[in-house]
Amino acid sequence: MIATQMAVPAPDPKSIPANAPEHCPGTESDLAGKSEACAGCDNQSICASGVTKVPDPALPFIKARMAQVKRKILILSGKGGVGKSTFTAQLGWAFASEEDTQTGIMDVDICGPSIPTILGIASEQVHSSTSGWSPVYVQDNMAVMSVGFMLPSSRDAIMWRGPKKNGLISQFLKDVDWGPLDYLLVDTPPGTSDEHLSIVQYLKESGIDGAVLITTPQEVALQDVRREIDFCRKVGIRILGLVENMSGFVCPNCKGESQIFKPTTGGAKKLAEDMGVELLGSVPLDPRIGKSADYGVSFLDEHPDSPATTAYLDIIDKIKEILGD
Repeated sequence: MIATQMAVPAPDPKSIPANAPEHCPGTESDLAGKSEACAGCDNQSICASGVTKVPDPALPFIKARMAQVKRKILILSGKGGVGKSTFTAQLGWAFASEEDTQTGIMDVDICGPSIPTILGIASEQVHSSTSGWSPVYVQDNMAVMSVGFMLPSSRDAIMWRGPKKNGLISQFLKDVDWGPLDYLLVDTPPGTSDEHLSIVQYLKESGIDGAVLITTPQEVALQDVRREIDFCRKVGIRILGLVENMSGFVCPNCKGESQIFKPTTGGAKKLAEDMGVELLGSVPLDPRIGKSADYGVSFLDEHPDSPATTAYLDIIDKIKEILGD
C-alpha cells in the first residue's frame, strides 16, 4: 500500500541473501553469521567466514549527505511506553528554539511512527525534488522525516520484514535533502533490533556523536535499559547519559510532586551508578505533557512554569555541555 505513494527498495541484493531469515543483519555487517538471527540459517558458516562481505553501495551517498550534519544523536529505550518519542520532540523543540540552530528529527520507529503526531504535522506528506526527498518542516529551522508521512491513513499497519525496514532507513539518510544541520535526532524503536543495527552500520563512516537512553523508575524498565547500555558498548556508541521519565507526579494546580512509579531498586540514579553512565536528569510526570503531544504543540513553550520543563531544559543543557556545544 505504501509503495503506491513512494517506492522503497530493499538493500542491495548482494547484502541480503534471498533465503535470509527475517532479521538478517546483512553480509556486510560485523554480525554476519554471528547474531541470534543467524542461528539455523543455511548461509551462517559462509557469512561468519567473512568471504561474502561487500561494501554497501549506499554508504558513500550517506557519508556525503551526512557531511552537512554537525551532531548525530540517537534516542534509545529498552522498553516501549517510557516517553522516548516525546523526549525526542521536546529535545528538538529546545534545540530549534534558537533561530540559528538547524535541527532535524528522523523517526525510524517504522512500526510505530508517533513523531508526526507529537509535532502536529501528521497530515503532511513527503515531496520529491531534484535534490531528493524534502523533509516536512515544523518551523523554518526544524525538519522531520518519518514513515508516518507516507501512510494513506494513520490506521494502516506497517508489516515489513527486516530488509525493507533497512532499505527505508538507508533512504532516509542518503535521499532526504536535510541540508546543513546542527543536530540530527534519531528516534528509534524500543529494543536492539534491525533498525538499531542499520543505523549503526549506515552511520559508521559518518560517526554517531552519542546516545541518550530513556527509562522510567520501575525495575521492569531498568532491566531493558541495561541491555541497551550493553548494546551501545558492543557496537561502540558513546552513551551521553540516562534520562528518567515519569519520575514522580506534578499536580497542575498546586505544583506539588508525589511518586507514582516507585523506584524499588533505586531507579535510574542507582542504575547510572552501577553501570558507570551519566544521569542527565529526571523528568516528573505532568499530565499536560501528554496533552501537548496529542495537540502537537511544544510543552516547553506552553508550560514554562512546570517542574517538568525545568527538568527538560536542565537535561538539554547537560547534553550540550557533554558534546562541547
